[in-house]
Amino acid sequence: MNIEEAAKLIKKRPADAHKGVFGKALLCVGSYGMMGAAVLSARACLRSGVGLCYVCAPERCLDIVQISVPEAVFRFELDDLAVYDAIGVGSGLGSGADAVNKVDYILGKATSGLVIDADAINIIAEKQWQGRIPKGAVLTPHAVEFSRLTGCSGNRGEQIKAAQKFAVEHGVVVVLKGAGTAVVNADGAVDINTTGNSGMATAGSGDVLTGIITGLFAQGYSPFDAARLGVFLHGLAGDIAAAEVSEYSLIASDIVNRIGFSYDRILFHTSDSTSL
Repeated sequence: MNIEEAAKLIKKRPADAHKGVFGKALLCVGSYGMMGAAVLSARACLRSGVGLCYVCAPERCLDIVQISVPEAVFRFELDDLAVYDAIGVGSGLGSGADAVNKVDYILGKATSGLVIDADAINIIAEKQWQGRIPKGAVLTPHAVEFSRLTGCSGNRGEQIKAAQKFAVEHGVVVVLKGAGTAVVNADGAVDINTTGNSGMATAGSGDVLTGIITGLFAQGYSPFDAARLGVFLHGLAGDIAAAEVSEYSLIASDIVNRIGFSYDRILFHTSDSTSL
């Protein structure tokens, strides 16, 4: 996808809109000692343009979220999932009993767009719950997580083929992260991302991506469009950040802080950025 294609995907925001128009997202993320993942994903979700962002995390982590992301609403228990337009799960969740129970509950109760990342992918792989993944879900594994999920540990080309097979069999979208992230649709179509740089190989970058995709999903984008536009925005924000702080010094917060500039670059500077 290039920048012109990305511009065509972005939904216009009505001048008379209110927060309810732009969706309600739930992020089941973070655990004690890993709340940075929750903060990064929540801030990214809000920066994506979502109307409301809820964060479900252990109760003792309330202060971290409320102070770091005052715009987010805190939940320490999973409630009626039907009230949310999209749900993101897995970033910094851990692998303990509480994390397993949360993934189990979400797989059984989710009725809206679902984004599955990191520890949630590992739990699904360990428990062999691949068959429980709801159709239309978006999975965002890196190469090692994808290997655990599918058993494919081959080269990049082999993993993309395996991702196509998995996506078609389960009716999901697979975001195979890495240089030239491959976004694989449920029909097997592949979109190779053209944004991003080596500085984004840093802790928390994937948590930011989960937040962006969940936020877009909640705003009414299709699974494939939420995934490929999210990946493009994420990579472009990383490119803008790298131009300012260098690839060597880039951190995940830098990506979050440039999401708005990424939108602007796509919407208002399409003619001179076709190489992105």
